Amino acid sequence: MLLTKIKRVVKAGLFSFWRNGFVSLASVLVMTITLFVIGSTIFIGTLFNHTLDQIKDKVDINVYFVTSADPQNILTIKKNIEALPEVAKINYTSREDALANFKKKHENDEQTLQALEELRENPLGASLNIKAKEPSQYESIANYLQSKDVLLKDGVSIVDKINYYQNKTAIDKFTKIIDSSKKIGLGLIAILVLFSVIVTFNTIRLTIYVSREEIAVMKLVGASNRYIKGPFVVNGIMYGFVSAMLSLVIFYPITFYFANTTKNFLSGLNLFDYYIKNFGQIFLIVTGSGIFIGAISSYLAVRRYLKV
Repeated sequence: MLLTKIKRVVKAGLFSFWRNGFVSLASVLVMTITLFVIGSTIFIGTLFNHTLDQIKDKVDINVYFVTSADPQNILTIKKNIEALPEVAKINYTSREDALANFKKKHENDEQTLQALEELRENPLGASLNIKAKEPSQYESIANYLQSKDVLLKDGVSIVDKINYYQNKTAIDKFTKIIDSSKKIGLGLIAILVLFSVIVTFNTIRLTIYVSREEIAVMKLVGASNRYIKGPFVVNGIMYGFVSAMLSLVIFYPITFYFANTTKNFLSGLNLFDYYIKNFGQIFLIVTGSGIFIGAISSYLAVRRYLKV
């Protein structure tokens, strides 16, 4: 008996969806735009996060020492820093290695190499490159280096400069841009979701108005409010499901078109590959959002009409 009722409700909802073709089309188009924006925020967020992770991976702390610093003192400092729990690894570059790297980097620049030869001595100091286990831990490492006397020899600093705070400013600015973009994206989604709910709500109300005589007959024969609501909720779910399928189909050529662009110019992430690999998750988010918007809009509309 229950299964029969469910079949009738679903059949009536599907029939109503196809019968109100133009009205259904309007709702589907508006909801498709909303779901497309929701899906787009997934891709944009992924690109931003991937780019940020790459930038953070390049962030480090470089401690440059004065040329007169004793290598043995630097190695002692290196050992002390390695003992910090926040440090993942630390590399020591001697003055000789720094000079060799500099010459290799400028091997095609004869003027620079000639100027270097005229100095007749190595102008470069040794350095330590420090990598933290987590990006958030660089702050504490930098504070340790600034506040402790680990970089002093006989009360005199043997450090030329520490470059972390320059990198930190750039990272913080980029992070703020991403956070702002996410907030704007969420705001846009909220507006479009509200707009879709309103359009679907009014569409279902129009469908209810067209079907008012049928509803009156169902009430006369003793149909429950739940039974009356069913077809309209199914109708709304159909709006959401069809809109989700359209959005997912649209994403296919768009991600394919921008795949090489994102891979070569943004963050090395192939957007099309990401879409294919994470299709299941994206499908659930987009389809779930569409069905939820359609169902809740329809439920509110028919509930208001029936005043229950």
